[in-house]
Amino acid sequence: MSLDAAVREATGRGVRTAHRVGGGDINEAWRLELDDGTPAFAKTRPDAGPGEYAAEAAGLGWLAEPGALRLPAVLGCSEAVLVLEWVEEGGRGDPAALGAGLAELHAAGAPAFGATAHDGPTRIGPLLLPNDPAPDWATFYAERRLRPMLERARLSPEGTRAVERVCERIGELAGPEEPPARLHGDLWSGNVLWDRAGEPCFVDPGAYGGHREVDLAMLNLFGALGPAFLAVYEERHLLAGGHAERVELWQLFPLLVHAALFGGSYRQAAANAAARYA
Repeated sequence: MSLDAAVREATGRGVRTAHRVGGGDINEAWRLELDDGTPAFAKTRPDAGPGEYAAEAAGLGWLAEPGALRLPAVLGCSEAVLVLEWVEEGGRGDPAALGAGLAELHAAGAPAFGATAHDGPTRIGPLLLPNDPAPDWATFYAERRLRPMLERARLSPEGTRAVERVCERIGELAGPEEPPARLHGDLWSGNVLWDRAGEPCFVDPGAYGGHREVDLAMLNLFGALGPAFLAVYEERHLLAGGHAERVELWQLFPLLVHAALFGGSYRQAAANAAARYA
């Protein structure tokens, strides 16, 4: 099916112009002008899994429900394509605005650890992660996030043993129990756009109910946002004691994901993070 036909099926509107843009990982990414003049973003690929784009669309809607942060509106969705509002980017805005919005999003909560808007696995790139119920966050993190990644991450024997030891000790490492938060789920800095007004906008979620420190840890994995971000976050949603000591524990999961996808130095980084808690 052509891009024009897929977009027309999903949105009821044709494509006037289409230009490839960067940012695609497993998908092709396009900037479109629809036949009514509306600018749009589309992602598509021939081998998209059944329900894949519907799951992302549902996640965007779920994260948008609290009105805490901007999410691109879904203009149309089918098995072949996801069409979203085009977000015109500007320069980086105020990190404090991101801290305030993220605190409000997390506080909106989720029905359970692993709860999703689409009732299925969470996708991060080509990886699918289970969201089956677990009695508490510690169990969920060990059994639904860390263990499923171990074989794919291909760590050294020592690194693998360290991650397994973290899973065994997770109950004493995870900190005070908290209710499930509404997580973006793949919140690295590249998934935060800043629009022309300097407001943050979230894209490419792997949304699910989880521990809010996970989003915060991942957001700081590839460059911290500074003290203003965290100060404003905590004004609205105070973090539990010892949260700074758990940052690398929650970064272990995205490091395993990166080890599985890209290998190289990420394998040693994941092993080092696990060793700290093993």
